[in-house]
Amino acid sequence: MRDKVMERWSTYEPFYVMLGDKKIADIVITNHAKTRFDDRISHADTNTESIAEWMWDCLKQQRISAYYRNEEDVYLIDDDIVFVAEFVPSDQDMDLAGNPLMKMIVVTYLGRMSETMELRDLKTYYSWLRHSRRMTLVKNSRKRR
Repeated sequence: MRDKVMERWSTYEPFYVMLGDKKIADIVITNHAKTRFDDRISHADTNTESIAEWMWDCLKQQRISAYYRNEEDVYLIDDDIVFVAEFVPSDQDMDLAGNPLMKMIVVTYLGRMSETMELRDLKTYYSWLRHSRRMTLVKNSRKRR
């Protein structure tokens, strides 16, 4: 997964996959993302390596796309699975020009749009969540007085 043979003889470049304008060389799955994947996607106990391998295959097959055009933290797999990712420069991998390649850190999996209708419009869903939590806090503070 690390090396890719280039056109010229005996020239190697670290292997990466493009996602938008980012060159992804590595995928990191957080513990939170693993538990959310088990709860919301696979409904079984899955190890981190198999999730990362599956994500890498999705990247190579160009099955991952941005949820919103302008924002770069929420992504879709097969237009169904919604996940949140952060990107940090890799301290080990560089391209031939000397630019650092990126690590994709999967923060969490939000679920499947086919199962959870609220995921179809995240901005509305999160504004509703903030409002409902704020109203719950207001109600609880009224009870204490």
